[in-house]
This record gives sequence, structure tokens and C-alpha cells, in this order.
Amino acid sequence: MQRGRQIIALGGGGFARGNPDLTMSRYILEQTGRRSPRVCFVPTAGGDDAGSIEHFYKNAKRLGARPSHLSLFKQPLEPLRSFVLRHDVIYVGGGNTRNMLVLWRAWGLDRILRTAYERGVVLAGSSAGALCWFSAGVTDSYPGRFQELRCLGWLRGSFCPHYDSEPKRKPVYRRLVGSGTLAGGYAADDNVGLHFMDEKLVRIVASKSRHYAYHLARRAGKAREATVVPDVILRTRR
Repeated sequence: MQRGRQIIALGGGGFARGNPDLTMSRYILEQTGRRSPRVCFVPTAGGDDAGSIEHFYKNAKRLGARPSHLSLFKQPLEPLRSFVLRHDVIYVGGGNTRNMLVLWRAWGLDRILRTAYERGVVLAGSSAGALCWFSAGVTDSYPGRFQELRCLGWLRGSFCPHYDSEPKRKPVYRRLVGSGTLAGGYAADDNVGLHFMDEKLVRIVASKSRHYAYHLARRAGKAREATVVPDVILRTRR
């Protein structure tokens, strides 16, 4: 396993059931440096959706990984700490970010994940599973609207997923950054990943061409947006 702390935040895709992206999923697994990494899916945000869990197992095995999942509704008999720490990758699924963080904190999973992060376990996820690591960002956790949400804060700044596929998020994020409600940060299209090492953005990867990341900053009371072309376009393998 590579040394250092790693988070890979996806705008959408990865192991997501609705937008499967084996190329990006393979990239995440490769960051462990292991031929058959142990990867744990945390489906809290999606309410432990059975279809998403089944989809994850199928595709993780297809990529040569050793999959498992962690349910906070039907917890393993093994203590949560030891269960989490024996994995090489923790992959967090999408859904309701606010509900997920409430449950994580209630069970102390946020603290356990922090320990895993410090020990070099690769943390990754799409949508809610990407937003959660930042200080704050734009969520649809509230019925019928997008709004800001304070998150774990392990990565500085804000984040907005699904920048291309959910166009109603974009103006909300721009408004919140422009008003100063959210700090500046990054947005990402689906199939785009922001790879952080030791809390520094070291690489932007995409599994499809013409998909981008975006950097937003507040200047003169407005959000200024810059398109960031990915450093690497991942190649599809059969």
C-alpha cells in the first residue's frame, strides 16, 4: 500500500449502481498497490439499498478485489473498528449525505474512518461519498432543494458533485460560493475523480473525454469558475 493519506472524490460514477464506471473503480483499487485489495462498500447514504450492494460485489469481484460491505443497520458481529481497519479501500456510496453523517457520528464510524485514513487505507466515493470528506458542499439531502451542508472537513474547501448531469446544482453552488456561504472549492462532472494525497490535490483523472473538474473562488462578491482539464484520461481495459 502506498504511504500517506489518500482520498479519491468522484463527481459521479465508480461503483455507483446508476452510473457504473469500472475504469475509475480499477484506478481506485490500484492505489493500494495490491493485486487483490480488500475493498469495503459503505452504503449508508443509500439506506443499504440491496441492489447497490449486489452491484458492488459483482463489479468488485470482476476487478479482482475481495469485497465486503458495512451496514450500520445490520452490523457485523466483529467490532466496527477492527472490521474497517482490515481493509485496503473504503468506498462510500451515494445518497443522502446528511443522514449518512448523522448515523456515522452516532456509531462513531467517523472517528474509525479517520483512523483508517491516517493508517493509509484509501478512502473513495461518489456523490455523497465524495462530498462527505470536504468542509462543506452542495447536497440534495433536503426534500425538493439543493443547499449547503457542513461535512467532515478532512479536505479544505467545498465540493459539488454531478456538475454536468444535475444542472440545477451548478447555479446553487455558484451562488453559495459567491455569497461567501460556502468557501471556494471544486466541482466535478460525472466520471471525474479528484485524487488527494495528504490533503493536497495531486491529480485529476477522468474515464471519459470532455468531462472536467472546476475550481471556484470568490472574488469581488462573485464566484469565479475555472475549468480544469484532467491530468489523465484513463484507458478502458477488457
